[in-house]
Formats: sequence, structure tokens, C-alpha cells
Amino acid sequence: MSAAKRTGVAASVQIRPLVEPDLDRADEIFRVAFGTFLGFPEPETFFGTAYYVRTRWAADPQAAFAATVEGEVVGSNFAADWGSVGFFGPLTVRPDLWDQGIGRHLMEPVMACFDTWENRHLGLFTFAHSPKHLELYRRYGFWPRFLTAIMKKQVVASAPVPGRVLYGELTAAERPDALSRCRVLTGAVHEGLSLEREIMAAQAQGLGDTVLIEGADSGLDGLAVCHCGAGSEAGEDVCFVKFGAVRPGPGAADRFERLLDACEQLAAEKGLGQLDAGMNLARQDAYRRMVDRGFRTWLQGVTMHKPNEPGYSHPDAYVIDDWR
Repeated sequence: MSAAKRTGVAASVQIRPLVEPDLDRADEIFRVAFGTFLGFPEPETFFGTAYYVRTRWAADPQAAFAATVEGEVVGSNFAADWGSVGFFGPLTVRPDLWDQGIGRHLMEPVMACFDTWENRHLGLFTFAHSPKHLELYRRYGFWPRFLTAIMKKQVVASAPVPGRVLYGELTAAERPDALSRCRVLTGAVHEGLSLEREIMAAQAQGLGDTVLIEGADSGLDGLAVCHCGAGSEAGEDVCFVKFGAVRPGPGAADRFERLLDACEQLAAEKGLGQLDAGMNLARQDAYRRMVDRGFRTWLQGVTMHKPNEPGYSHPDAYVIDDWR
């Protein structure tokens, strides 16, 4: 592409909210962009029956943005509000328009979301081997820290986990108290951290369920927001732990083992053959325990943080997540 045409494209980029009629095109671009970058032979089929664009738009349409050129959608980006923590992604651009500044345009509205929400720790997941990705996000104050491994294992049926409750099985009257107890747990993991948005989105969209592990003192020992099967962020035959955490302090490692058991139990109950979970390698003991249980890495990236601080990714944290 000529320098003049590149300049013309960059000048004509418009950013607006992503709206429902855009979703099919944004989803197509998302798949082709990731598949092309990773060298997938049929990039348009990348991610299979897993859906990110639709689920993230439905969770918060006000935090979903489209880039257009001459009225045509050419990219999208999404922001997520986890209380004191905010992250964004997937940010994708049509491959023939890469390296023309469209990604920078798509960064502006998500950074404005974080300002509005007053998140104190911001993050993203990107490709550790891509200098252009690292440099783009560095310009906005993000700094690469530890790798995050996206791991998987075959589901093995096990004995029921004592104290396990599913959010989806609670009555409407019971759910507000459950959400409150979830906030207490995640706030103990990292001040102000809240997964209420993800718990309610999974329930409202029928994406899966949230596993709750009851503690001995009417609090929670653990929680895990799980997407299950095709049409969710998991994909066919997969249970994906989008976020999981246990109460920190003495005994946290044992609580983490129970939480993993409970997630695998959910997968087995749903008839799913694979359990996926993301683990930041700064959480050393949690990572080792997952490896010992048979989890293996199938995708690896790096999390970038603003400010350059660990947040809840440190050796004492028993948290499952990835910010894809």
C-alpha cells in the first residue's frame, strides 16, 4: 500500500460504539486477525465455536467500540470493569489494514472507560513475541510483567466437592447475598476487585455457571466463573474458567485444590471433555499445582500492567484468569 493511501486510511478512521448489527462482521475480523497472526491455515475458523465478540458486547454494550473506514467496520475493542481492576481486549483490526494506526484509535475509548470507572490497576493480555504489540501498549503506560499460560486438561470425573454451590441454582432472593460474599472474597484477594459483572453476564447470557465453595464461617472459600460449551468463550466440549480465586491466607493452597476439583466436577456434569484455565506464572505455587494435576499450556502470552505493579499476580495469590 502506498504511503499516500496509508495516510488516507489513517485520516478516515472513525471510532464509534459497536452496535448489534456490527457483531457478525466484528466477529469475523476477530477470528481472521488472530488466525492470520498465529499462522492458522484457515484463519476465519480460528476459535471455532468459542465466541468473544458477542459475549463481551452483551455484557456491556457501552464498553464496546468499533473502528470504521468509509462506514465499514474494520476493527473492534472491548473494556471490562472488575471494580478496582480494568482490562481490555480483544483488540482486533482487519489484517490488510494492520500497521496504520487503527489500534491506537481503538485504545482511546477504552482508556476513557477506565477513567470513568476509576479503576486503579489496568491490564491486558498480548503476544510476548510481538514487539509492535508491546510498543503500542507501552505508549499508554502499560508494562510487560510475567507470562500467562492458557492451560488445558482432560476432564476426569471425581467425587463431589463438599460445600460446592452453583450460583445458577440459587433463588432470586439468595443471589444478592451470594454476590456480596463474592465481593468480600475478591476484595480480600485484591482491594476493590469485583467479579459481579462476569457472574451476572454468565448467568444472563446462559454461558455457564459460577461455582461457589462455602466456608465454615458463612463466607466463601472460593469462586469460579465458568463458561461452558459452544456459544460461550469456552467453545465446544470445553469448560473455561474465566476467573477463579480462593480466600487468601493459611490454607489457601488446599482451598485452591478444592476449587479446581469443583470446576472439574462442573465440567463433568455438563458432559464436557476439556477444562481450560489461565494462570499467570507469577503465581508460582498455583501454577505448579495445576501442572501436577495434568494441566498443560496450549497458548502463552504476557500480561501488561498499568502501573507496573503485580496487582493480584504474586506468589501468594491463588487466582485463575487471563485477560484475553
